[in-house]
Amino acid sequence: MLPESLRRVIQLLSRLPGVGEKTAARFALQLMSDHQLSAGLGEELSTLSSRLRPCEDCGHLAEVPAAGKTLCSICMDPKRDGLKVCIVAKIQDLLAIERSGAMRGRYFVLGKLLSPLDGIGPEELPLDRLEKFLQKHLTEEVILATPPSVDGEATALFIARELESRGIRVSRIASGVPHGGDLEFADQITLGRAIEGRRLL
Repeated sequence: MLPESLRRVIQLLSRLPGVGEKTAARFALQLMSDHQLSAGLGEELSTLSSRLRPCEDCGHLAEVPAAGKTLCSICMDPKRDGLKVCIVAKIQDLLAIERSGAMRGRYFVLGKLLSPLDGIGPEELPLDRLEKFLQKHLTEEVILATPPSVDGEATALFIARELESRGIRVSRIASGVPHGGDLEFADQITLGRAIEGRRLL
């Protein structure tokens, strides 16, 4: 019922995370009806990969400068506390923590997690870059904020072992019952962590 070219756009949009076919069709039809939006979006997307690169220090996204190192806005911010570094698996995790306002230190993006089934071993992790980053900022504490999954836990334990001989305090983000959630719907691991990570009031 739709032209082939529009169906191709819908198919591409539906490959985005969290976007189903109905939402993709709504997006595509909106873009068709708003030529200014579709032209602007198309122009931005066509040059995006050439304008952005991973930050050379932390792995976050950064604009490519005309000259010098490619650094993100967080790494260029002199007000950031370099003594604390939060290690995350991906950029989305960094953005989520940053939105909370609870972290005023620096970040380091791994880009991947240990996953033997996917062929990702310790040698695939950017440990050399991490070492340089921690030395540069004279880091005193590393906060491991990898996801509470099998791969996330394995990665956190591995990095903690790698850092224990360097005199850096290593902590792990707490996991527990989400705000407004019911205990009866929480899984056993989450509840166990919530009890273990309890604190005095």
